[in-house]
Parts: sequence; structure tokens; C-alpha cells
Amino acid sequence: MKKLEFIYKRHSIRKFKNVEIPNEDIRELIKAATYAPSGKNLQNWHFVVIKNKEKIEEIAKIVERKNAELASYTSDEDLKKNFTKYVKYHTVFRNAPVLVLVYAGPYPSTGLEFLKEKGASKEEIHRLLRPSAGIQNIAAAMENLLLAAANMGYGGCWMTGPNYASKEIEEYVGFNKEGFFLAALTPLGVPEESELKSPKRKPVDEVLTIIE
Repeated sequence: MKKLEFIYKRHSIRKFKNVEIPNEDIRELIKAATYAPSGKNLQNWHFVVIKNKEKIEEIAKIVERKNAELASYTSDEDLKKNFTKYVKYHTVFRNAPVLVLVYAGPYPSTGLEFLKEKGASKEEIHRLLRPSAGIQNIAAAMENLLLAAANMGYGGCWMTGPNYASKEIEEYVGFNKEGFFLAALTPLGVPEESELKSPKRKPVDEVLTIIE
């Protein structure tokens, strides 16, 4: 356990102390993120770090407005209620001192051009694209970021829930890099002590198969 303590120190943090993160620490965390593995070593990621509290709050409001807009499209009150109740979880970053937006860039899918030449079915193409190799790169970088944050006394929360407002967030932030899109985000800050816990994990035997 002690050898892997840096892993078990990571928790999903949604409440933060009113403590700023120095820019040099932010740079260290992003550097750690960039040491994640990436297919073809493309490193198809970009990190937009927001420290301005007014801007972070406005992004939270953008998510709230988009949530309400989407909910207005249905007359099914149960469906609407089930959707809107999650908006508070999709905006937990609003009180964090830092918000990190993780963008994903282009990533060529190996073999796709050959399947298209063959006239492959939608099922075959879906099977090839299903692993989302380019997004796996982003996921690896995000995990590195969160593990590094925990090891430095900070915390974050891997978030994709607000992605239904990604277009509006991208437009507000104004970051433009050809082929890149918002894939995930995380707040960063010093955790409240009450947040330093995680839900129970499934037993290893339940999720492990060893073939010898």
C-alpha cells in the first residue's frame, strides 16, 4: 500500500478552501500531465487554466443556462427533473480557485481509411472508433494531473458532465486551436478535509480476469 500511496491519496474533490494555487505549482501539475503516454506520441492535448473567479462563475452560469435550455425541449416532467437535478454537480467548480479546461486535438484513427476504401459497414467503423484512442490520451493526461495534484496537497474532480455546454464554454473562453475541442475539465484547489474520502471500490476479484 505504501508503495502506491500516491494513487490512494487521490479523491474527487468538490469543496475547496479559499487558498490560491501559485503559478509555479500549476506549471508543475501541467508538466506532470504532459508526461502521460499518448498514441504515436502525438500529445494531442492543450490545457487552458482559468484563475479569474468571475470567469469561473460565468462558466458555471453558462452550464446552468444550457441545462435549463435542454430541459425545456421536453414535456416529460420526470425526464426534465431527472436531468436538471444534476446541474449542481455539473457546476461544483464554481468555488474553486482554479479551473482547468482540457482540450483534445486531432488524432488519426489507424486503419480507418482502409475500412472506408473497402466500403465497410457502420458496425465495422464503429468497432474501430469505439476505443476512442485520441480521447484515451486526454484521459491519461487528466489522471496524471489529478495524481500529481493529490501528491502536492491539492485536489480536483474529473468532470465531463458539463460537456453539453462545451460549445458555449469554448466560445466564452475564446481559446481557438485548429481541430481542438473541450473534452473534460477539473477544478483545482486545497481540499476541505471532509472531502478526503472515496466511495467503496469493487473487489479486485470482481473486475480481474487472469488468463495463463
